[in-house]
Amino acid sequence: MATVIWFTGLSGSGKSTLAEALKKELEARGKTVVLIDGDDVRGTLHTHLGFTAEDITENNRLIAMLAKESMAQADVVLVPIISPLRASRTDARKVIGHGFLELYVDSSDETRRARDPKGLYARVVAGEMPDFIGYGGVPYEEPEHPDLTIRTDHQSVSESVAEIVRYLDTYTERPNTVDT
Repeated sequence: MATVIWFTGLSGSGKSTLAEALKKELEARGKTVVLIDGDDVRGTLHTHLGFTAEDITENNRLIAMLAKESMAQADVVLVPIISPLRASRTDARKVIGHGFLELYVDSSDETRRARDPKGLYARVVAGEMPDFIGYGGVPYEEPEHPDLTIRTDHQSVSESVAEIVRYLDTYTERPNTVDT
């Protein structure tokens, strides 16, 4: 049975960095891995969707369906995506079914702003992005019961990947009825 790791966290928390590093580690261990980057999907397949709560929910639903389809060809499917709404994450868990793992990638606001890999926080401060998720736009609802939380401001990428791999080695799926 394949596992979908649904990375959730604000922009700059380290979701994509962790997913890329985890992909390399898992492939080195002989696993087949598919990475579905939320930014790539939004920039190619879902360009018609905006950043309203409804559009974000639809984007998450479509990505969950893509992840479920990808489970047939992979041992692990990695989905780094902001996924700010608890209800959307719960819906993704329902769409994917068995094998869904919610990974909360957390870091301090200062760390995210210092990283700012896409220059988004600078644009928020400049007033160019008043609807930025978590900062005036759709709120970011932290997971209440994630399967695993990684604090990327407290440990390195390699330490974070090692923690995720240890978790996967002992992973026992929670029922899909758990609210995220």
